[in-house]
Amino acid sequence: MEKMPTSKILLVDDDIELTELLAELLSLEGFYIQVVHNGQEALNKLESESYDIILLDVMMPVLNGIETLKRVRQKYTLPVLMLSARDDEIDRVLGLELGADDYLPKPFNDRELVARIKAILRRTGSVEGLTDHLSEIEEKEQKKLQFGGVELHPGRQQAIYNGEDLDLTGTEFALLQILISHPGQILSRELLSLEILGKRLTPYDRAIDMHISNLRKKLPERDDNLPWFKTLRGRGYLLVTEK
Repeated sequence: MEKMPTSKILLVDDDIELTELLAELLSLEGFYIQVVHNGQEALNKLESESYDIILLDVMMPVLNGIETLKRVRQKYTLPVLMLSARDDEIDRVLGLELGADDYLPKPFNDRELVARIKAILRRTGSVEGLTDHLSEIEEKEQKKLQFGGVELHPGRQQAIYNGEDLDLTGTEFALLQILISHPGQILSRELLSLEILGKRLTPYDRAIDMHISNLRKKLPERDDNLPWFKTLRGRGYLLVTEK
């Protein structure tokens, strides 16, 4: 029996040849792929269909990737993996600031792309195997995490403060979850990159740093007036538990 697709991907890129190759590659990996060629087409698709992840190019006609990401984040929390031929630090940082889950420069290795997609989907329970284990999800839900007035519900990937959803992306949620699970412990950027993004940390990679920055903006002020996280230069991050 033919295996059903495990996750639905929206691929947004104006490079026709590349999208054809990627659609074939990802289909062979068991994903269901839909392709559009500019940001406006992507926004139109999101109005009528749901997806598990968006692969979003930066340089496109009509509506570029950065502006598209900005509009996506106004309404949706689904994962976004940015793709670009431009080795531009400004684009990379801006994309992460706007809520992209990760950034993959072109040209990229096919295996790396697939691994990165699966790592991102694994956090949301969309990858094959995880969605079949409902009992595991229910067990996760029972293990609600609480710290500083924030409640994390892993089973439904939701962070709540005073009854209000904090509207975290999947990556932000996963990062907060691992930090809350290890209060007061230093977690290296290398470990966080592997655990959260599914990739080894490379020189000048600021993805984890930008996600921490985004979390700081979204989290409420603590009642004890302490900061949520402490940055230890050259060592990593920790969830602050005391002065």
